[in-house]
Amino acid sequence: MKRFLSISLLLCAAISLQAKKYEVKSPDGRLSFTVECGARSSWALAVDGKTLSEGNRLGMEIQEAKGRKVLGDKAVVQKCVKREVRREIETPLYRQKSVRDDYNELILKCKGGYQIELRAYDEGVAYRFATSRKDSLTILNEFVEFHTGGAMDAFIPYNYGVREDKYETSFENQYEYYAAGAKPDGSRLAFLPILARSEKGCLLLTEADMIDYPGMFIRPEGNDWRAEFPPIPSEFRHTKRYNIHRSGYGETIARTEGTRSFPWRVIGYAAKDEDLPVNNLSWLLASPSRIQDISWIKPGLSSWDWWNGFKLFGVDFRSGVNTETYLYHIDFAARFGLSYILLDEGWYKAPDILNPIPEIDIKAICDHAASKGIKVVLWATGELVDMVGMDKVFDKYKALGVSGFKLDFFDGQDQLTVNQIGRLAREAAERQLILDLHGVYKPAGLNRTWPNLVGFEGVYGEENLSRKELDLPLYDVTFPFIRQVSGPTDYTPGAMRNAARGEKTLVARGGASQGTRAHQIALYVVLDQLYGMLCDSPSLYEKEPATTSFIASIPTIFDRTLIPCGRVGEYIVSARKRTENGTWAALQTGTGAMWSLTWASLEAAIGRPASTKTAPTPTNTARTLY
Repeated sequence: MKRFLSISLLLCAAISLQAKKYEVKSPDGRLSFTVECGARSSWALAVDGKTLSEGNRLGMEIQEAKGRKVLGDKAVVQKCVKREVRREIETPLYRQKSVRDDYNELILKCKGGYQIELRAYDEGVAYRFATSRKDSLTILNEFVEFHTGGAMDAFIPYNYGVREDKYETSFENQYEYYAAGAKPDGSRLAFLPILARSEKGCLLLTEADMIDYPGMFIRPEGNDWRAEFPPIPSEFRHTKRYNIHRSGYGETIARTEGTRSFPWRVIGYAAKDEDLPVNNLSWLLASPSRIQDISWIKPGLSSWDWWNGFKLFGVDFRSGVNTETYLYHIDFAARFGLSYILLDEGWYKAPDILNPIPEIDIKAICDHAASKGIKVVLWATGELVDMVGMDKVFDKYKALGVSGFKLDFFDGQDQLTVNQIGRLAREAAERQLILDLHGVYKPAGLNRTWPNLVGFEGVYGEENLSRKELDLPLYDVTFPFIRQVSGPTDYTPGAMRNAARGEKTLVARGGASQGTRAHQIALYVVLDQLYGMLCDSPSLYEKEPATTSFIASIPTIFDRTLIPCGRVGEYIVSARKRTENGTWAALQTGTGAMWSLTWASLEAAIGRPASTKTAPTPTNTARTLY
């Protein structure tokens, strides 16, 4: 709902049509976003008059009857339109109750049936192409560049190098840090978002509104970073799980409608590290919700079976993938006030997803859950649901009482995969089913367009703990400034047993996590997670009811979120407020860097009376303010 809207339009004077450079500034005047239209159009960004990046090519290569053409090359601007927008948008399923949508826009209408749209916000800039053609379009490539000039630090998540297909990835990896002057490895592709940082501020490279179009990888060749898009797959094969592998590609990245807008190319800006986690550009630049009534979408926490190896202790039955185990999960969830239980992999034998294994009675599980006020979510391979039929799978289990699905192993962002996720979201929404997506690219604002998409993985979580090189506490104070900016995560925290790096107990199935338990608890406030997990065994949680009750009391949506202080790769302090009880929850987590924070400074940041009490040096600690 838009509570306030102010828009003004202005046609550029005819004399400006002769100019080669076009500029739009942020509402506060600090950011200057310039596009130069010439033989090859390019963009530049300056902050307070100081250039951060320039000479970045933009262009879209299309196939025409007469051959290839690059929109943006030799651009002839026939008209430019300026627009100012000042409004507030309510965001009921987000980290804020409402957000400001304040920006200045410049639309360059070019000869040839296309336009370049530029926006400048106080928290960054963005541009996109839009076309107006009668026939369909074949997109061969899009030119997206970012030049660092060698003056920026970089935090880069590369695709794994162990897969034959360079475009196939689960979008999970740690960040490789490059100090200013160091040249990143251009032999590998990286996925978005990517953070570049200098003394002038932080720039977060990402994209938004990915609809009917492939997602963007980056090849960071030294100081020149260029986009690379996966072409449309031409050949496929399936694994035993019926997840998909692309075994061949064509030469086209997209075939689409001739009249449409394309994804936004986003350069988020933050003067300080702590401004990054509350940057809202990915959400603001996404298409508005396509679900009229969202009252049935319920946020909350869920028990989970997979990470703890389906293990229960001290019960009078054999725990595992069976009905008795999940009835126990339901009772556990009800006792501690959780909202969901999740049945992960194993409840069906692929490809027979319409007939659960004999040990599982979905109706009995759903009936017992309903009697306790608990909702049931089922895991499945996204490709298998599509193969068998979304209507068949969703209709059958909706009728039995299931509330949603966790869909896994998309492992790509080509146009076909992006469209598959869009169809799954639509079909699920029509049946009032939520979806939690794993093995998937960043949200890119898709959680605004389809609010029933309540979770997105694309993070390097605790299931990777068997990797010896993993430093999870470091990752936990890095990705909230980068990946999480693009939308909510399904990170699955909550390990009750902990170990030091390199210990043999660090395994994904029923082992321990790195760091401390307080670190695990802090993640429930640090993370944006509409649908969050308790990853460990109910038996372990029941031995520690105080800890479990505390975790269960933390909301998953908030009226306000602040980051009083933080530093990428060192620490983060998150302060969140929920109106239901008027309480601020302030939790912090760090890697061990020495720093201190007084209660007075935190209370001042969140608008509460200052006290004289000083918190101890918070290394992997968690505290709550009331």
